[in-house]
Amino acid sequence: MERYFKRRFASTTSSSDNVGSSSSRDVDISRDVDSSKESELQDILTNLIADPGLRPQMLDYDPNIRDEVRRAYLQKGPCQPKDHTFPQTDLSGYDRLFNVKWFDEFDWLEYSISKDAAFCLYCYLFKSNFRIGQGCSDAFTEMGFRNWKKKDKIRQHVGPVGSVHNQSRQYCVDLMNQKQHIRTVLIKQSEQARIDYRICLTVSLDYVRFLLRQGLPFRGHDESDTSSNKGNYLELLQFLADHDEKVKAVVLENAPGNLKLIAPTIQKDLVNACATETIKKIIKDMDGAFFSLLVDESRDVSVKEQMAVVFRYVDKSGDVIERFVGIQHVSDTTSNSLKEAIDTLFAREELSISMLRGQGYDGASNMKGEFNGLKTQILRENPCAYYIHCFAYQLQLALVAVAKGNADIATFFTSCNSLVNIVEASCKRRDILRDQLQKDVTEALEKDTFPTRRGLNQETCLKRPGDTRWNSHYGTLLSIISMFKSVVKVFKFIIEDGSTDNLGEVNRSLREIQSFEFVFHLFFMRSILGATNDLSQALQRKDQDIENAMTLVKVCKDQLQHMRENAFEALLDQVSSFCAKHDILVPNMDDAYVAQWRSHRRAPIITHLHHYRVDIFIQIIEWQLAELNRRFSEILNSRDLLALEDQLEIYITHMRTMTDFSQLKGIDSLARKMVEKGLHRTYNYVYLLLRLALTLPVTTASVERAFSAMNIVKGPLRNRMGDQWLSDSLLVYIEKDVFACIDNETIMLRFQNMKTRRGQL
Repeated sequence: MERYFKRRFASTTSSSDNVGSSSSRDVDISRDVDSSKESELQDILTNLIADPGLRPQMLDYDPNIRDEVRRAYLQKGPCQPKDHTFPQTDLSGYDRLFNVKWFDEFDWLEYSISKDAAFCLYCYLFKSNFRIGQGCSDAFTEMGFRNWKKKDKIRQHVGPVGSVHNQSRQYCVDLMNQKQHIRTVLIKQSEQARIDYRICLTVSLDYVRFLLRQGLPFRGHDESDTSSNKGNYLELLQFLADHDEKVKAVVLENAPGNLKLIAPTIQKDLVNACATETIKKIIKDMDGAFFSLLVDESRDVSVKEQMAVVFRYVDKSGDVIERFVGIQHVSDTTSNSLKEAIDTLFAREELSISMLRGQGYDGASNMKGEFNGLKTQILRENPCAYYIHCFAYQLQLALVAVAKGNADIATFFTSCNSLVNIVEASCKRRDILRDQLQKDVTEALEKDTFPTRRGLNQETCLKRPGDTRWNSHYGTLLSIISMFKSVVKVFKFIIEDGSTDNLGEVNRSLREIQSFEFVFHLFFMRSILGATNDLSQALQRKDQDIENAMTLVKVCKDQLQHMRENAFEALLDQVSSFCAKHDILVPNMDDAYVAQWRSHRRAPIITHLHHYRVDIFIQIIEWQLAELNRRFSEILNSRDLLALEDQLEIYITHMRTMTDFSQLKGIDSLARKMVEKGLHRTYNYVYLLLRLALTLPVTTASVERAFSAMNIVKGPLRNRMGDQWLSDSLLVYIEKDVFACIDNETIMLRFQNMKTRRGQL
């Protein structure tokens, strides 16, 4: 990359080394160098520093790329962090600070967060074109302007018509004027050529939209003229060309050699233009509001750590919105690396961390560490970024803790895993299970013992449980109960066949599942997980707010408490009925019970009823309640955020007179209704309080869904996707509804500006 910056030393090469080299080798080397330069130039333009106090001076860039750098900065616009909390400076005994209204008055003005100073974009870009001493100081280009009490100094910087500032401004206008660009003048395209190019670009963009929305690959393994499958992008172009003569006349072989728009770089630029406009629309929809940050990391198919970022905010209509804003490769998952990646994202989108009001992660140690975690690092910069541990993740931890804390329940889940592994070990066994299940269903339907309704009795399979997947055990237990008879028959068939190497494991599993103890644990844990199933599903909704989430947690705890006090007899009857149906011996509840791992001589004398009721049923539910109380004990007391006593009293009195607000459910409905009635301006502090409560994250489910989408977009056949290519594709694929609102004209303008900036059009 240093080849594009001014060299501080002279380099020499021996001409004798090149004697005798072939012309073809020279051409290959030249192509490799050009490709390398283009890649490095693209890297420079993509990673331009937004903060004017941290940028390299224009003279540090190679003269051959200065115009490209200037166009890139003009395309981005001046760095104006309007949402930043500007610090105060003691000037002559008075506290002064930068006035955000100056951005509206001076369109060239930039502000550096790192230096707390103002700069001039135009002079930064073209000051190097003027001789030293020509009237342009370093205050607005290198050192920065900090005298906030003297606004006249900013006007003086502009100066008269012929000042350096105004001349620099004119240079910027000329640089971005397409009609004056030398390449445009040299091309002198005819009007028909422009029309043809526009048709070709529109068709190409339409196909890019289609492939992005479906998460499909663009490239083909073989894109040569003789290939029978050139990839989705080229095949779609060819398909339309074969069915539309107007399109056929301007695409592929009928397009000018330099305007086919089929090169990989063109495809990536079109995708980048789509992604840029999508995130631009998301940032615009945020409208400078407070927002929360949701972060998680995962490995992609090429074993690269990817960090996904989601913003949560309340839009102008009062609706809670969660938007995926990008994925970024991190070299490691330490809190420092994650923080640097977040800072890069904020700088690129010109967002201020001072507007952050919430942060939510999945609870991994590198994210929630008390001293070195990402949570703590962000809180040091912004104490208002309230941390909420992912509710759905906490719920799953509470359920798994029960399985690990009780030996009987832990053994039960081990048996479930073994059962699933045995059946799912081979395709043959799965086919046997399907056939047996079909026979059992057919037999039951003939006896009229199965309900017959649309959607019932579909072909299914055993679901694998997983500790890290939210609510995954519940589906496993349901499938075991519904397929119990068929599973037992498959186990017996495997044992009778005797051709398997794990015959002993199959026989042991069969004896375990055909026991009263296993069936009791099966139905009991199904009841526990069933009681929390609705809560787990509700906590993963995008529009869930913290108040409603805490209400759902309370309902779930009340349900568990009711189960503890009233549901044991019903559970015992259900288990006994199931055992009788499947010829499983039911022990006498009054007989003595001794655990297998205890000594019969020293074991305390307890009955089966005491064991199953006290040691299992009551103890597990109490553990569940204690775990839920511990994990969901932190409730945000939003009334302490602002002193709203006066306005709240007026607001409450007003609300009691309005029937429109009497049937609302939750603070999200209240926020929408206030916007609808225009009361969000009348009671601005109350509405701000609602927005803060709604902005706080409840779950990281949106980030988890982003990783699911990543597995679709970057699969085994696309494992060499670049980081930018992956992030752009994911952004558009996930935020389809936002992307659909962006017209082709906007994207094409972005694309053409990108190509003009690089001098390719």
